[in-house]
Amino acid sequence: MDKNLGWLMVDNARLLRRAFDERVRAIGITGPQARLLLALERSPGENQAFHAELLEVEPITLCRMVDRMEESGLVERRNDPRDRRARLLFLTPRAAGEAARIRDALSGLLDQMVDGLDEGEQAAFSRILHRVSANLSTTPEMQEPAHG
Repeated sequence: MDKNLGWLMVDNARLLRRAFDERVRAIGITGPQARLLLALERSPGENQAFHAELLEVEPITLCRMVDRMEESGLVERRNDPRDRRARLLFLTPRAAGEAARIRDALSGLLDQMVDGLDEGEQAAFSRILHRVSANLSTTPEMQEPAHG
């Protein structure tokens, strides 16, 4: 197996994130804010901790970002009826227009990513990435230490 495979995956993820950030920055929004808006569109009504983990940011970082986005009229916090300490996040009607602008700014990014791959290669690439994701999402069972 190619020993550089892990590095290539991480480096490609970095390049994709950089391209994403550059495209959304051109429309006046930060990459993390754009990722949060798109995540809220897919998973409305989840709590802040859920989104902090999803975006791989510290909860306080997400809280500050949500503060700014709430002030801008893009995000709404609601009390969680199951946990009075938690706040659920929702997009506002104004955010729908922003999400559409983000998607427009990102159009062509995935085409650029798979440029030169035919449909069969793209399908195989997708299957492989899903398998890798599934493999990395499962944790190996705890093994007994050799010394007992």
